[in-house]
Amino acid sequence: MKVKKTTKTTKAEKKSKTKGKSEEPMVKVLSVNVNPDNPRNGFFELDWNKEFVNMLQQNGYQGETEEQIVDTWFQSLCRTIGNEQGLGDISGGYVQINRRNDGKTEVS
Repeated sequence: MKVKKTTKTTKAEKKSKTKGKSEEPMVKVLSVNVNPDNPRNGFFELDWNKEFVNMLQQNGYQGETEEQIVDTWFQSLCRTIGNEQGLGDISGGYVQINRRNDGKTEVS
């Protein structure tokens, strides 16, 4: 699983920045990509603002980059959802986590 910060700026963000008001924490799922040969593999492309990262840091999430902080949160969120669905203890599987130099994480 990877999270990727987009560099696109939406009209709402541009409008918000010109008003000079502080923004609310925001994160959006821009796309979900699944490997058709192995649906357990894929990645999400997320967009977030600095206020979202600040909120995560205030709640104990750490990392050297925004991407690492958001990635840690996203992995925690996915684990929580899996646990709530009774998938917390899946035996027989193998998960490989690869931390990349660009701040992204690949999980397969």
